[in-house]
Amino acid sequence: MSDSEIQARVAATRAELETTLDAIEDKLNVPKQLGRAGRFAEESFDENPVPWIVGAVIVAGTVVGLVAWALFSKD
Repeated sequence: MSDSEIQARVAATRAELETTLDAIEDKLNVPKQLGRAGRFAEESFDENPVPWIVGAVIVAGTVVGLVAWALFSKD
């Protein structure tokens, strides 16, 4: 292997490593991920709000049920 081939492989490996590290940094950037999740939820709700409303009703019913159970159970 010639010196120029080695340098080309090193440069390619560095570029690949840089891409991988950028992807890892992107995944671990919590504020950025929360922003993406928020935009996804907003777009999903705008497109079809029914599942979101059903989910909210189920969560509210569960919370009310758990509070009632905690208040009125004899355990």
